[in-house]
Amino acid sequence: MKHPRFSTALSASALFACLSFVALCPPKAAADPECLFRGATYITTVTDSTGAFADRDVITVNADQTLSVVSSGQGGPTFFFSSELGTWGVSSNGTLVGRTIDFDYPPNADVARLDYTFKVESDGSISGTITLYTFPLTANPLDGGGTLFGKFNFTGYKVTLP
Repeated sequence: MKHPRFSTALSASALFACLSFVALCPPKAAADPECLFRGATYITTVTDSTGAFADRDVITVNADQTLSVVSSGQGGPTFFFSSELGTWGVSSNGTLVGRTIDFDYPPNADVARLDYTFKVESDGSISGTITLYTFPLTANPLDGGGTLFGKFNFTGYKVTLP
């Protein structure tokens, strides 16, 4: 090798860069509830307060702490509403919580807020609750209040590659 000093310096620089990356991005502990959800998509079954089937949802818990939900019920025939977009985090008791907003299309033309709680079961599935509030279209759905539309339960499984 003609330039051993250059090669040693390059190797040392690469090692330093790798160690810096590891120090800046430490792996999450397995007990961290965020670690169990971050960047995952789930297919869920939603039931109403009596246990009757309500719809199927696809919930994506994005790594940037945004939450995206698409519902099989959003295109009718009973209700017409948009996909849900919102955010998620960890509550003080360690469970995951989320809050999304969607819009109802005419004739209702209002805004809905959905509050989620999640937990991971021992088999990797999820379960939780959804509390749905509706507001007039011009109201602030983040300002409390609203009309309680319903409380729902869900269970689901992570979408994985074969």
